[in-house]
Amino acid sequence: MKPSKIFDLIQIDEFSATPKYLQLTNSILNAINAGQMKKDDMLPSINELSFEFEISRDTAEKGYKHLKSLGVLGSVPGKGYYVVKTDFHQKLRIVLFFNKLSAHKKIIYDSFVETIGDDAVIDFYIYNNDFGLFKKLLLNAGDRYTHYVIIPHFIEGGENASEIINTIPKEKLILLDKKIPGVNGEYGAVYENFENDIYHALEEAKDLLSKYHTLKLVFPQKSYYPVEIVEGFKKFCLEYAFTCKVLDNIETEEIEEGNAFINLMESDLVTLIERIVSLSFDVGKQVGVISYNETPLKKIILNGITTVSTDFQQMGKMAAQLILNNSKEHLEVPFYFTSRSSL
Repeated sequence: MKPSKIFDLIQIDEFSATPKYLQLTNSILNAINAGQMKKDDMLPSINELSFEFEISRDTAEKGYKHLKSLGVLGSVPGKGYYVVKTDFHQKLRIVLFFNKLSAHKKIIYDSFVETIGDDAVIDFYIYNNDFGLFKKLLLNAGDRYTHYVIIPHFIEGGENASEIINTIPKEKLILLDKKIPGVNGEYGAVYENFENDIYHALEEAKDLLSKYHTLKLVFPQKSYYPVEIVEGFKKFCLEYAFTCKVLDNIETEEIEEGNAFINLMESDLVTLIERIVSLSFDVGKQVGVISYNETPLKKIILNGITTVSTDFQQMGKMAAQLILNNSKEHLEVPFYFTSRSSL
């Protein structure tokens, strides 16, 4: 095959969060598996790829080197790269739909990719909690994947999520982080039990919380976080006789000695800490802070921020294992309370 015709087989999707060098390698592997590229076919030069798809030379070269490391391509100095192996078959073609890119979502992704191994083509999309974009990306994906792994968090429009998700054959579906009412059939899921998780985490922290008279949950209105978190929070406060308040704006909320805040959003955590420090309160003694979702920085800020968090590494690993084991189990992810000086 002439290199110019191979351009038609390569797809670089600007909407995809998959690194472009992997999009390049995945396109070539898909073409080989489909019989559209054959042994000894020459590939376009690195300069040609760079010009045609408006990618850097480093990206094009990295893609070719990755294929060469897999034993799929060979190269001859002065002539370029060519196909040396066509019996290379990747059974798994996986697409990931994540609601956003963040430190903990990266942990999930890295753990998933490491566990699934090299025998898979993985495409990765971020839909920014936008149901309309999610629907468009899912419909564009068609039926070309063996598995669809979805984190289904939406700020608006999520009430229609089950309808579009039900178009995916259930043997191909893995729901991650959250189960969606109305999704029927036998499919795999790795999920958080949001109401029970926050309740039991606060129960574990109740001795530390006993020095505070009021617990305040910062739960923004425009948020993708499930309302089950609020229900678990209120259940704990009622059972253990804490005064409680759910607020949506930390910028205007009064901060008093004896308050303990449970914070969900990273941006709100910054605002909360700035305000506490400006008021000269002693964090962990006069005012308490608990942050949702563990990140490395929270081990350091203010000598350590107390967290309640799911095990994101385990979440990615469990999702990959469902695929590798061809399992339709629904698995609850471990959730942890980590005590630090902010409480």
